[in-house]
Order: sequence, then C-alpha cells, then structure tokens
Amino acid sequence: MSEELDQAKEAMTRAVKALDQDFSKLHTGRPSASILDNVKVDYYGVATPVSQVGAIKIPEGNLMTIEPWDKSLLGPVEKAILSANLGITPNNDGSGIIRLPFPAPTEERRKEIVKECKAVAEQRRVAVRNARRDAKGKIERLKKDGEISEDEQHRAEEQLQKITDDFIAKIDAALSEKEAEVMEI
Repeated sequence: MSEELDQAKEAMTRAVKALDQDFSKLHTGRPSASILDNVKVDYYGVATPVSQVGAIKIPEGNLMTIEPWDKSLLGPVEKAILSANLGITPNNDGSGIIRLPFPAPTEERRKEIVKECKAVAEQRRVAVRNARRDAKGKIERLKKDGEISEDEQHRAEEQLQKITDDFIAKIDAALSEKEAEVMEI
C-alpha cells in the first residue's frame, strides 16, 4: 500500500518539476538562459544547443550576452536565434559577443503571460490529480482482492488526498510567485 502512495508522490513530484521548467521557458521580459534551450546552431554539421558553443551571461536585468568560444560561430548563432522566433533580435557589434536585449513587456503582454502561466499550472494540477486517481484505483484493487481491510483502504485514501492537497498547494504557490514576477514592473 505504501508502494502505491510512493508511486503517486513520485508522479506528483515530476509534475511540479515540469511546472518549474515550463515557467522558466516563458519569456517574461527578464532574461533566462533556459529560453535558449531549444535553439540549435550548426556546429561542424551537428545541431548543437547554443549553451554548448559559448558562454551565456546576464550582465544586466534586461540583457543577455552570448560569447561563442569559436568566433566563426557568431553568424550561425545569430541566425539560429532569429530563426527560433523567440521575439528577441540579437545584436552583434563585431566584438565577438552577441547581445540579446529583452524589452519590458507591455501590460497587455503581461496579462497574456499570466494566462499562459495559469494554463500550464492547470495542466500540472491535472497531472497530479491523474496520479491520485491511478493510486486510488490501485488501493481499491488491493481492497477488492482482500489484501487490505476497509479501514486500511480508508486511511490510505485519506493519506493520498493529503499528499495530493500538498502538491496542489505547491503548484498554486509557484503560480502566484510567477504571476507576481510577471506583473512586477
């Protein structure tokens, strides 16, 4: 019975981690290196993530810089960022550094980002509830097969609900934190 609860807890933990990753990929006006995770540059015939061909730094609150270790990659890195449609225009002044200015989003764009955050959080809540449903089904099967008593089933389901409530609260807390970050001017 504790195995079912552990499996549910593991699935719920994965959902919360996935939420953090999803939030980090949302463009909020603040630079984050994870925005470039899916940007690949052609490096000697191999599609390589930008993070593996140069140093990514955030020297200011709204600026990210990329300094390729191989200076011949300046052009290809710029093209890769432009073709990724991130809404960011790279600037290359010929000094070997690509600058990515992140403009502050408008009030309207902030509200759109908050909607996206809410949608992502709801997807993760559904994943947590699905894990609860699966675990509850396993617990009910154990009761039906006579492996546990009705009292044990009731206790396990109460424990499962408490675990679920804790993970939903974590998702809600992460969402409100992200909303506050997005709406901050």
